[in-house]
Amino acid sequence: MLFSSPVFLFFFLPVVLLGYYLIWTKARNYFLLLASLVFFAWGGVSYASLILISITFNFLFGKGIGLTRENGKSRIFLIVGVTVNLLFLGVFKYADFIVENLNLMSDVLNFKPIKDPGIVLPVGISFYTFQAMSYLIDVYRRETEVQHNPFNLGLYIALFPQLIAGPIVRYHDIARQINERTHDISGFSYGLRRFILGLGKKVLLANNMGAIADIAFGTSIDQLSGSLAWLGLITYALQIYLDFSGYSDMAIGLGKMFGFTFLENFNYPYISRSIKEFWRRWHISLSTWFRDYLYIPIGGSRISKWRTYLNLLLVFFVTGLWHGASWSFVLWGFVHGFFLIIERLSGERFPGVLWRPLQHTYTLFVALMAWVLFRADTISYAWDYYGVLFGSSSASPDLIVYNMILNKDFLLFFALSIMSASGLLALLGNRIDKLTLSLQENYVFVAETMRMVKGIGLLLILAVCAMYLITNTYNPFIYYRF
Repeated sequence: MLFSSPVFLFFFLPVVLLGYYLIWTKARNYFLLLASLVFFAWGGVSYASLILISITFNFLFGKGIGLTRENGKSRIFLIVGVTVNLLFLGVFKYADFIVENLNLMSDVLNFKPIKDPGIVLPVGISFYTFQAMSYLIDVYRRETEVQHNPFNLGLYIALFPQLIAGPIVRYHDIARQINERTHDISGFSYGLRRFILGLGKKVLLANNMGAIADIAFGTSIDQLSGSLAWLGLITYALQIYLDFSGYSDMAIGLGKMFGFTFLENFNYPYISRSIKEFWRRWHISLSTWFRDYLYIPIGGSRISKWRTYLNLLLVFFVTGLWHGASWSFVLWGFVHGFFLIIERLSGERFPGVLWRPLQHTYTLFVALMAWVLFRADTISYAWDYYGVLFGSSSASPDLIVYNMILNKDFLLFFALSIMSASGLLALLGNRIDKLTLSLQENYVFVAETMRMVKGIGLLLILAVCAMYLITNTYNPFIYYRF
């Protein structure tokens, strides 16, 4: 079930919200946990079963860490707990990938090819496995107390608003909110606004950009023109940002409707002036997770320069692999790791010594080139795509394709996508909010009218999204590979 599906918008969410606020306060966590399990069971009972197994295992090992703190055996519980979580993720996400690569060496090593296990990737497994590991590590580090209520830990691991697409919520950030959170009209209304804006990002902007990107990346190399290749790459860069950040907005909004406060996950990464800054703004919950639970524990930058560079490459190898079981994802991670090392080698003077527009150009160029690897189905296709981008294609522009995409609707959504990704829409919204507040004292009617217009605008976005979802079948779920 997707946030951007009619069944979620018009059935599941209204029923869960109504039930949550009608039920007595002490039962709300149990109700929300049940709703979360139903949410995952909607796509297959096995999905919810896997989450239940994860909850049970991590609850028991969290208790084990807490009970053995004084006798020094808590480290054993942590190592076994983290290892089992990684094996759990490895089997369901990487088994096919491992078998495929082993079979490539079957002739050289003289063994019979292994049968493809054909394991279906459970939705959200990367997110809830990382969250479960953060609980065990936080308890071991004494950054949070052991959770003695399995239902409360279950709610943390399975909470549906943020589980299929992030943000990755760390246990110590939300532990207190599980039992102590505030419900009020202002918080709920903020959550509803945030959800609608995120839905608009996903349905109206990301989906329209994705349709063009699919045309470009779905075209055979010998028929792909340079102009379509560049248009496809730019629209894909917009799609992946708007889709990711849109889902995070929806998750943050949903959390707020149920009284939870989740940390921000995106902060306009395309306005960055270096790759280092890009990763401070892109998928913040994932980059900080790797920083705190992998990069710093293996030494971070506290050791020799060359060991620091090796640590960076390791972290970005894992970051690439986390996104998908494919060597193209691994190369995508290495590209970012390589340019982070280049920036460090310069003493972080590069790209800072460049003219400011060139700093932005450098960062966008690296991000765009890396997205080719992220989007292409194979490394060989990505390599050929690079060739088309830089002039190797002799294909003529397909006028039918251009007539289809270069219309008023596409141009409008393309302009809005750029404005959204660059933060211009948010800046405009903030200016309007400040103007409304300044008019409140002396021009109450005007201020209230502006608030009413803003509310009508949100309802209009919701209505247009609903119309698109009902009349269009194109609504890709690009997180399925994660």
